[in-house]
Amino acid sequence: MRAQARAVLAANDNGVIVRAAPRLYPHQWSWDAAFVATGLSTVSVPRALAELGHLLDAQWDTGMIPHIVFSDAVPSDGGDYFPGVDRWRTAGISPAGVRSSGICQPPVHATLLRRIVERATARGGEDARLAEDFARDTLPRWARWHEWLRRARAADGSGLVTIYHGWESGMDNSPRFDGPYSHVRPGDLEPFVRTDTRIVADASQRPSDEEYARYLWLVQQMAEVAYDDARLPGAVDFQVKDVFTSAALAAANEDLAVLAERFGRPGDPVSDPTRLREWAAEFREGVDATIDPATGLARDRDLLAGEWIAVPTIAGFAPLISSTDPAVRASQSELIDGAAWAGDPRLAFALPPSTATTSPAFRPRQYWRGPVWPVMTSYLAQAVRRHGDEARYRRWREASLDQLTQAPAGPGQSDEYPFGEYYEPFTGEPLGSRNQSWTAAVALEWLDD
Repeated sequence: MRAQARAVLAANDNGVIVRAAPRLYPHQWSWDAAFVATGLSTVSVPRALAELGHLLDAQWDTGMIPHIVFSDAVPSDGGDYFPGVDRWRTAGISPAGVRSSGICQPPVHATLLRRIVERATARGGEDARLAEDFARDTLPRWARWHEWLRRARAADGSGLVTIYHGWESGMDNSPRFDGPYSHVRPGDLEPFVRTDTRIVADASQRPSDEEYARYLWLVQQMAEVAYDDARLPGAVDFQVKDVFTSAALAAANEDLAVLAERFGRPGDPVSDPTRLREWAAEFREGVDATIDPATGLARDRDLLAGEWIAVPTIAGFAPLISSTDPAVRASQSELIDGAAWAGDPRLAFALPPSTATTSPAFRPRQYWRGPVWPVMTSYLAQAVRRHGDEARYRRWREASLDQLTQAPAGPGQSDEYPFGEYYEPFTGEPLGSRNQSWTAAVALEWLDD
């Protein structure tokens, strides 16, 4: 498995970036790149740092890190990916020479950079020097990214990040967004032809055309105001306080503070550890305050409808990422082991699915509406381990390795390990894209432990 996972990352490496997937995702995605970099660091620390450095080079003047950095090796129309850069209309807004989208993704980068630095430091030598220099040089840029999220997306003091598109959550068609999306009524939408359903043979695994029209309408609304942070609230039909992104930001602020204490420049206000820890506390408290007393799950909030979103999805376990309250962590841990989640006896592997198996919205084969995502298992496992739950980390590690090992390759697949984008929870069948970079990276992370 280790050899094949390395081969997947090498095959997806176009010399500048590691493509998120061979055909379905031929560019660099923001949070994919962070997970891919951790996997790369088990093979080559310099290559891992270069991946993060390329992403940082696309950072906007505002501090925002875009969710897609388009590869020059792929035509401007996106090639096998849609929507391409022309649809985003970011020319003149993104840095010179950079082709990017106009939205962001969860800020997991500092958390995973800390992991890379710790790995490199343990190795010593040139790896340690390179990682430490990279952390020292890039600290202000990661801090600007966090500052932008707080200023542009959480200025109300709620400790919760606002997203203007489900794509910003990373969980594109999760049923947690069904309510907010139901209010989106596409107007005069530019014509479009999808490419994803030509690559994934079973179109039912992907979002519907109706959903895609809503996605593109929101992109069009944001492009029409040039992604101006001050104008977005009055221009976009989708506005949600995202509890998962907020928890990721809380954890990332704490991890960036640790790096700043070690590598920061004394007196530098941009990456001041005290300020970063204050932000961590702000978002940690914001996430804990969303917990539904009836279900024990954290909730998003639909700002335009003025309603809590109580659909039971994996995002409801956001406090496991950020909370330091022992009672909250104990309650969430018991819940995720329950019969609606990792404790469902029908599961092929005892891992939490993306939507509760008892929910009417559960769809076991459809993207973020039910399948198990190895990358999410890994992220949650590292989070619970950081908070002292070594036993749960070990259980999820073994179950995830079993999932990756035992998944059938499928017709026409010669590789022993398919490294699927996500997996059917009851059969263990790999779904979506094959040879997904962040799934191969997760395998290397598990195996390096």
